[in-house]
Amino acid sequence: MTTWKVALQSFKAYLQLEKSLSKHSVEAYIRDVGKLLEFVLYRKIDLPPESLTESNLVDFVYYIDSLGLEAKSQARIISGIRAFYKFMLMEDLIHDDPSAAMESPKLKRTLPDVLSYEEIRNIIGSIDMSLPHAHRNKAMIETLYACGLRVSELITLQMTNIYADQGFLKVIGKNNKERLVPVGEKALKDIFFYIEHERKHLPLIAKGHEDTVFLNRRGKGLSRVMVFTIVKELVTLAGIMKTVSPHTFRHSFATHLVEGGADLRAVQEMLGHESITTTEIYTHVDRNYLRETLLQFHPLAKK
Repeated sequence: MTTWKVALQSFKAYLQLEKSLSKHSVEAYIRDVGKLLEFVLYRKIDLPPESLTESNLVDFVYYIDSLGLEAKSQARIISGIRAFYKFMLMEDLIHDDPSAAMESPKLKRTLPDVLSYEEIRNIIGSIDMSLPHAHRNKAMIETLYACGLRVSELITLQMTNIYADQGFLKVIGKNNKERLVPVGEKALKDIFFYIEHERKHLPLIAKGHEDTVFLNRRGKGLSRVMVFTIVKELVTLAGIMKTVSPHTFRHSFATHLVEGGADLRAVQEMLGHESITTTEIYTHVDRNYLRETLLQFHPLAKK
C-alpha cells in the first residue's frame, strides 16, 4: 500500500527528474493532486491513492465543480489527476486507470486580445527614453512582438544565444525545449543598443546572471511580475484601454503573421507549440479579421 505522502513525493520526483518540468509546472501538478487529497480527507474516504475507484473520481469531479471553480481551472485539475494516475500505472502501482472515467468540462474557446501594429508602436513610443532602463524596456517590447516569445523565454534569454549573423535567437521554451526563432534587424538593433549603452554600464552584474540579456538595476534577471508591471505602465501611458499583458504581444505576433498569409506550420514552429491545434486559434482570429474587412469594404455589406 502506498501512502499519499509517498505517492506525492514519488510523483514530484518523476516530474522533476524524468519529465524535466519547471519548478512552476511541478508545483501546479502537486497542487492538483493535493485537491484530490483534500477531497479524500473531506469525504473521510480511508483509501490510499491506488485504491480509489472510478466512482470516487467521478464524485471528485462534482466536488471541484461545487467549489465554484471556473471550467478552465477544473479542466486543469482533472488533467493533473490524469497525469498522476498515468504515472501510477507506469510504476505498476495500479493495473487499471480509474481517472479514465473523469470528464473535463466543455471549455469555451475565447479569442485572445490582439494589438494592432499602430497600438504596438504607440506603446513603444510612450517610453520616456531619458529614464533609466528605457532602452531595456524598448528592446524587451520589440523582442516580445518581433519573435512572439513567452515572458519566461524573454527573461531567460542569454547573450550567447543571440545569433545576429543568422538572424535567430535560441530560446528555452516549455519543458526546457530549445528552439530557434527568427529575429528582425529592428529588434536586434534595439537589443544591442541596450547592451552597449545600459547593460554594460551597470555597477554590478550578479553571479549567475553574467549571460542574461535583460537585467534589473541590481544586475539580476527580471522576474515575470516585473515585466508585467512594465507592460501595464506603458499601456496606460499609451492610452490603450485593452487588457494587455506580455502574452498579448505573442498573440499579436501570431495574428499578424496569419493575417499576412503565413503558413500555419511555420507559425507553430516559431511559437513552439507542440500541437498545430493550439496554433489554429489564430485562424479563427484571422476569420474575424476577414469578416470585419468584408463589412468595411464590400459594397453589399455597407449600410
